[in-house]
Amino acid sequence: MSASALERLVVGWNRSHLDLASGEVLAQILDRGDIEAWRELYQLASADAALRHRIHAVVRRVALPYPGFWLAALASLGDRIDWTLPVPRDDGLA
Repeated sequence: MSASALERLVVGWNRSHLDLASGEVLAQILDRGDIEAWRELYQLASADAALRHRIHAVVRRVALPYPGFWLAALASLGDRIDWTLPVPRDDGLA
């Protein structure tokens, strides 16, 4: 079987393996991942409540380009989202 989109992505960042328990790796995937990696992450999260919790924590802590997208994805998987809480602001490149 070929390497997954997530594995290819993180190995390209000079990492030796995929570690979805790492908040740093999750933040990088959410920030710089591609559509294939995001689809795979969503599929994994659909069966893993702990992964969804970690994704939620990263979205609430790290300025990402699409925080509303990730919160909506979590909501679509049945997680309760408090839409009134602010998310860190991503001002793009200065």
